[in-house]
Amino acid sequence: MRSREGRPFEIVSSFAPCGDQPDAIRALSKGLVEGRSCQTLLGVTGSGKTFTVANVIEEVNRPTLLISHNKTLAAQLYSELRDIFPHNAVEYFVSYYDYYQPEAYIPQRDLYIEKDASINNDIDRLRLSSTSSLLSRKDVIIVSSVSCIYGLGSPEDYSELLVKVDRGATVDRDDLLQRLVQIQYRRSDMELLRGTFRVRGDVVEIFPAYEQTAYRVELFGDEVESLVEIDPLTGEILEDYERVTVYPAKHFVIGEEKIQAAVSGIREELEERLAQLESQDKLLEAQRLRSRTRYDCELLMEIGYCPGIENYSRHFTGLPPGQRPHNLIDYFPEGFLTIIDESHVTIPQVGGMYNGDRARKETLVKHGFRLPSALDNRPMRFDEWEEKTEQVIFITATPANYELDRCRGEVVELINRPTGLLDPVVEVKPAVGQVPDLTEEIRENIKAGNRTLVTTLTKRMSEDLHEHYQEIGIKSQYIHSEVQTIERVEILQDLRRGIYDVVVGVNLLREGIDLPEVSLVGIFDADKEGFLRSETALVQTIGRAARHEDARVILYADKVTGSMQRAMDETSRRRKLQAEFNRENGITPRGIKKKILPGIEEEIRTHKIVRNVVGDDETTFEKRENVLLLEKEMLDAAEKLDFERAAELRDSIESLKKGIAAGGKMSTPGQKQGSGNRIAREDPRSQGQ
Repeated sequence: MRSREGRPFEIVSSFAPCGDQPDAIRALSKGLVEGRSCQTLLGVTGSGKTFTVANVIEEVNRPTLLISHNKTLAAQLYSELRDIFPHNAVEYFVSYYDYYQPEAYIPQRDLYIEKDASINNDIDRLRLSSTSSLLSRKDVIIVSSVSCIYGLGSPEDYSELLVKVDRGATVDRDDLLQRLVQIQYRRSDMELLRGTFRVRGDVVEIFPAYEQTAYRVELFGDEVESLVEIDPLTGEILEDYERVTVYPAKHFVIGEEKIQAAVSGIREELEERLAQLESQDKLLEAQRLRSRTRYDCELLMEIGYCPGIENYSRHFTGLPPGQRPHNLIDYFPEGFLTIIDESHVTIPQVGGMYNGDRARKETLVKHGFRLPSALDNRPMRFDEWEEKTEQVIFITATPANYELDRCRGEVVELINRPTGLLDPVVEVKPAVGQVPDLTEEIRENIKAGNRTLVTTLTKRMSEDLHEHYQEIGIKSQYIHSEVQTIERVEILQDLRRGIYDVVVGVNLLREGIDLPEVSLVGIFDADKEGFLRSETALVQTIGRAARHEDARVILYADKVTGSMQRAMDETSRRRKLQAEFNRENGITPRGIKKKILPGIEEEIRTHKIVRNVVGDDETTFEKRENVLLLEKEMLDAAEKLDFERAAELRDSIESLKKGIAAGGKMSTPGQKQGSGNRIAREDPRSQGQ
C-alpha cells in the first residue's frame, strides 16, 4: 500500500438532506460534539437512515465503525456507503469462514473434534484491507458484523512488522525477501498471487494480501530505481510511487524474539498445569496436554507457527491472565464513532458471544486439550465492549429497552420520508387457505411488474414453498441462514433485477433489506406468538414494503394477537404522521427508483470470471462449490453446538473432495441432497452455460 494520509470525509451525491433528515443530522451531530455517549435514531424504512448517518460522519469527520447483525445487510451498507463516499476508505469486515467447525470435546462420548474451517479468500482480502486502511489513513469507515469483537493480532505487532520501500533508498534484496517472508508472504516465482512475491533477478514483484494490484520494485545494485503499481495479470504499469508500504499478509504475525519469549511462557504454564492435573490423579489429561503442548512449542520454534496458535495469544501479546485479546476495535484511533445498525438485534448478538465461547473452551481445558490461557482467546464481554466504544449511535425502527435506557428515553425520529411514501396498508386474512390466497395475490403483483416477499416460520416451509412456486411457473428463490453470505446478496439483487418475482425467507427478510421493487409482503402464520412473530419482528417485516407507492402487507392469521395489534397500531401512527407532513409540505408520494449497486458479490464474481478466462487453477473454488450444501449443513450443526454431527459432515466433505481431485463426477451445485426434498436452484443466468 502506498503511503497516504486521510482526507476529510466527502459525500458525493446529487441529493441533499430533506424530510426529517436535516433535523436528525443536526441533532445527532450536536450530541456528538457535546460528548453524549449514546443516541438513538428511530428511522423507518425508506427514511434515508444511511444517508442521514453519512451526513453525520461527514459533519464530525471521525473514523467510524458501523456494526450490523448479519453479513447480507453489512454487504448492502458497504455498497451504499462506498457509493456515497467514493473518495474515502469504505471497508468491509466480516467473518472469512465459508464454514467453521470449532475445536470441541464431548465428554459423554469421549469424542474430540479438531478445528476445521474453509476460508473465503475474497473476504480475507477485504478484512486485511480494513486494518491496513485504519493504520494508514484517517478517513475510514468499516462496515462490520459482530466478528469485530473476536480476537485479532495486536495492532502494534501488525504495524511494527510492515515493510516500507522508498524510491532511491538503499535496499539489500535478500533482506527485503526475508522481511516479506517474516510477515507471512510466500515466494511464488511461477505466478503472482495475492499474498505472494516473485523474484526475477533484480526485480521483486509483491502482491499485497489486501489489494487487487501488485507492486514492482526494480533495483540497480542496492538502490531502488523504480517503484510502480502493476496489474498482476498483465503486468501493465498503473501508477508510479515514491513510497509503498506492505502490511502483513496475516493479522496474527509475531517477530522472532517474541516467539522465543512466548514459548518460554507456554512451557512454564504447562508445568504448572501438569502439576495441578497430576495432583488430582488426572493422568490421562496430563499426558494429553503434555504431548500436544510440547509438539506445538517445537513447531513454533522451528517455523514460527502451529495449528491453533491463537490459543496461545496471551503469551505472544504479553497480556495478563483474564485480559481480553486485541480485536478490530483496537485498530481504531481514539475518538472514533460507533454506529449500531438494527440495534434491537445487533446488541443482543454482541452480548451473547462470550458465554458460548467460554463454555466450549472450559471443557477443553478441563480435559487436557488446552492450557488455561486458551480461555483468554475469546470475544469481548459486553461490559468490555461498552467501555471501549465511547460514543454510539443506535439505529432501529423498534428501539429495545437497552437503547431507551442508555439514551434516557430520548430518540431522534426519522418518520417522514423524502419521497412522501406512507407506511404500507396492513390487512389481516384467515390463515386457512393462506398459500392459494397469496399465490393469487402474487400473480396480480407480477402483472403490475412488482416483486413479493414471503416470510414463513421454518426453513423447510420456505424451501417447500419455493419449490411449489417453481412448479406453477412463478420465478422464485428462498433465502435463510444456510444460504452462503455472497449468495444471499446475489439472490436479493436478482429479485430487484426481475430474475425472480418472489423470495421466500424466514428471518433474513426482516431488518434493513432495501428492496424498492417490493410492493407486497405476505406473512404466514402471523398469530403464532414468538420471536419471529413478535411486535418487533412484525414491524420490521412490514417495513420491507415501505419503499413502494402501492405497498401492501397481508397478515395471515386466525386471531389478532397482542403483537399483531401493537404492530398495526404503530404502523397506523406512522401513516398518520406521514400523511400530515405531506399535506403541510405539498408532497405527492412517489416510488423510489434506486440503481442496483455492484456490491461485494459483483466484485467477487469478476475475479472468478477473470480466473476462468486465463485458465488459472480453480480446484479450490470448484471443491468449495461442489460441497456447498454439506458445508452449509456442517456450519449449522456447529452453530447449534452439535459437534458430533458437524464432525461427521466434515469427514464426508473430505471424502467428496478427494473424489473430485481424483476425477470423480461432481454433483450439481445448489441441489439439496439426502433429505428427500430435492430442490434445484434454477437460476436463469446459468442456462446455456
